[in-house]
Amino acid sequence: MTEPNKLYILWTNDNVMTSEKMVLMYAQNSMLNYWWKEVTVIIWGATAKLVAENEMIREKIKLAIHSGVKFSACKACAEQLGVTDKLLELGIEVMYWGEGLTEILKENEKLLTI
Repeated sequence: MTEPNKLYILWTNDNVMTSEKMVLMYAQNSMLNYWWKEVTVIIWGATAKLVAENEMIREKIKLAIHSGVKFSACKACAEQLGVTDKLLELGIEVMYWGEGLTEILKENEKLLTI
């Protein structure tokens, strides 16, 4: 039996300190230290607005992407908050996540929610 080696981080908290000191730090270090083979951060809700508007968070995301972390944002949230273009400019995938999140949960994938 192989160990699950893929982590999803559902990032809904728009607190800057939590974003910097937990979500982005853990995601990037997970890749740099080979704790997980694949890390995908799902940007959902208010976090989409934080990412679009906070330059420090944007720079941290760029570093994480460079380290191999994947980022994907909820399209409905991005559209409702008017930030789709800014997320796409960062190289963040924007898609509807309701069905995808449901599949992650039904398949008992590794999911960390912040």
